[in-house]
Amino acid sequence: MQPLAFSKELLPVGTRMEEGTERPRAISEYIVERMLAGGATRICFVISPGKSDILDYYGGSVFSADVFYAVQPKPAGLCDAIFRATPLIADDDLVMVGLPDTIWFPQDGLARLPADPLSFLLFPVDEPRFFDAVVADADGVVQEVQVKSADARTHWVWGAFRMSGKTMRELRDLWLAPGRGDEYFGTLVNAYLARGGRATARAIGTAYVDVGTIAGYRRAITLLSSTQGQG
Repeated sequence: MQPLAFSKELLPVGTRMEEGTERPRAISEYIVERMLAGGATRICFVISPGKSDILDYYGGSVFSADVFYAVQPKPAGLCDAIFRATPLIADDDLVMVGLPDTIWFPQDGLARLPADPLSFLLFPVDEPRFFDAVVADADGVVQEVQVKSADARTHWVWGAFRMSGKTMRELRDLWLAPGRGDEYFGTLVNAYLARGGRATARAIGTAYVDVGTIAGYRRAITLLSSTQGQG
């Protein structure tokens, strides 16, 4: 989507009503809304040093949640970004992770995930090779995450997930082990499963759009037009 005059997470997509007036809505507001629907009381944005406009936009709170910021000094993958928030998390916290340039339904998807150590919210996509496809058995127990695989065995991909603070620290410790430093969360999860960890998945997503390209932006507009009244 670049070049833009602002961070892509603030790209206007759709609108919202504010005190009776319709206003543009930043793309990142959708994942914030879904986290709040999942019970979040604190939101942490992991941002690069040049994205101070996100801090200006959200400030210190959004609706009922307090907002915090962690800085990722340079692009180093999703694992590095997620674990930047570790100092804010206690072992008995529930942690929800989502991507700020996506729109998905149902809006209450995170709230419907089980309270397992690690649980994924899955969505059907036409081209799973561009995502992390999650292979699970009939009971929803994750067998493998296929990271951007050209021959993915399923068209269900994760779009958000929930885990305990304890699991987050276990994953971070594994990520910090010599020889790891995974860029992709999926490869780290595979190592976690191989060491006896457990993850579940719920294939309850109905629509998922990554608004990282012009084509994705157009699909998002179409999706929102067809789901008016659903949030």
